[in-house]
Amino acid sequence: MSRVKRGLTSHAKHKKVLHLTKGYRMTRNRLIKVARESMLHAGEYAFAGRKLKKRDMRQLWVSRINQAVSRMDLKYSLFIHALKKSDIQLDRKILADLAINDPHVFKIIVDKAKQQLN
Repeated sequence: MSRVKRGLTSHAKHKKVLHLTKGYRMTRNRLIKVARESMLHAGEYAFAGRKLKKRDMRQLWVSRINQAVSRMDLKYSLFIHALKKSDIQLDRKILADLAINDPHVFKIIVDKAKQQLN
C-alpha cells in the first residue's frame, strides 16, 4: 500500500475555518481547535437568530396593528376575528404596512371588519 500525505487536505480545511473566524478576538481567529469551536457556536447563534428575527417582526406588526385599531375604538383580537369572519385574507405584515403608510385604506378595511361584528 502506498503512503498518503494529507497535509494539503488538512491545510485547506484549517484555512477554511480560519477564514470564517477572521475578526474574532484573541486565539479564536488563530488556533484551529478554538477557532473551530467558536465557528460552530457562531453557526448555532446565527440559526437561532434567524428564528428570533421572524418572531420579533411578527410582534412588531401586531403591536402596530393594535395601535392603529385602538385609535378606531376596536380591540386587536376582535379586529382579527372580524377579518376572518368577513373573509379578508390580509396577513399581519400587510396590515401593519397599511396602518403606517396608507391609513385611509386601513380605515376602510377596519370599517368592513366592524360591519361583520354587528
